[in-house]
Amino acid sequence: MILILAPNIDQNSPEYRQLMDYVSKLPKIQARVHQEHGAQQVLTEVYLVGDTASLSVEDMKSLPCVERVVRVSEEYRVLGRHKDDQRPTAFEYNGVRFGQDNLNVFAGLCAVDTPEHVELMMKALREHGQVCTRMGAYKPRTNPYSFQGHGKACLPYVFELAGKYGIRVIAMEITHEAHVDEIREALRQTGNPTGVMLQIGTRNTQNFELLKSVGRQREFPVLLKRGFGITLEESLNAAEYLASEGNTRVIFGLRGMKTNMGDPHRNFVDFAHVPVVKRLTRMPVCIDPSHSVGSRERAPDGILDVMHVTAQGVIAGANMILVDFHPNPQKALVDGPQALLLEELPQFLEDVAIARAAYEQRVALAQRQRAGSAPAA
Repeated sequence: MILILAPNIDQNSPEYRQLMDYVSKLPKIQARVHQEHGAQQVLTEVYLVGDTASLSVEDMKSLPCVERVVRVSEEYRVLGRHKDDQRPTAFEYNGVRFGQDNLNVFAGLCAVDTPEHVELMMKALREHGQVCTRMGAYKPRTNPYSFQGHGKACLPYVFELAGKYGIRVIAMEITHEAHVDEIREALRQTGNPTGVMLQIGTRNTQNFELLKSVGRQREFPVLLKRGFGITLEESLNAAEYLASEGNTRVIFGLRGMKTNMGDPHRNFVDFAHVPVVKRLTRMPVCIDPSHSVGSRERAPDGILDVMHVTAQGVIAGANMILVDFHPNPQKALVDGPQALLLEELPQFLEDVAIARAAYEQRVALAQRQRAGSAPAA
């Protein structure tokens, strides 16, 4: 059960203390408090975990400070979109809004290689009005002899260049809890010029100890990619691991499923699950067309497969795009064959805008249809 409190409630007020004193005495129930700091107000939610079946919704509504009560289902208790749950589904981080109703593009280097390439990428992003990017410092690889990233050595110049070019959020994969400390320290040493969204890759989707560790920190939001060899339900439960430890600022990433049924693409594109994830949970949904397609093949219509796949996800309602670009893909240390060129960035962004406009038109059409079929009062 979730108690949604009145906005901007003062946790030092007598009413709040009275509420928390009451719930602390409920038998076989634990209370967890979660706050979301938005641009205009602070939202406080109290999660009641345990034997809540006997609690009356009406009784809980009558408690001090409580504005709404949501009885949750068994699965996805924190992140789930429950049957009577119409709460806002957005959070803000470092001045950038992430929700189920908007779209952010994270174009950048799959793996950081040189400061020169990082600067060229960020300069191009600024020139085209972008404030987010992807920069891989830690790269888990199938082959133990493959390049596995520059690690913490590259963090200072990546963060400094991000600050120089106005990049607000960098999506950066981690593979160990120690990487969080390295990122935090590098940000501190460089004066916190940017923000980082921790990315948990498909190989670590069921690394439960890593999930719990990352979930316990509240400083950085998390992009969790779907596991390539497990079901959607299993991957959503992995996201719930993060939220159950306290970090509810989670974005769910679709990056294709590992099966040769997707050939000749690198993975089987699973972007039809964008609306499914949004229906089942309150998480914004990210698509990763680069790792889904894995090449720069072009259709007879002249459009790259990566752009076609991106449009499919955006038209289905995706809220974030994680896509590989590189100033010189031939010299890229990871996934060069699938990276788009900097001169293709304007076309990519315009193509995304066309697809997003189509999605918004589809939403408007559906709303008009529902309004027209609603019974008369």
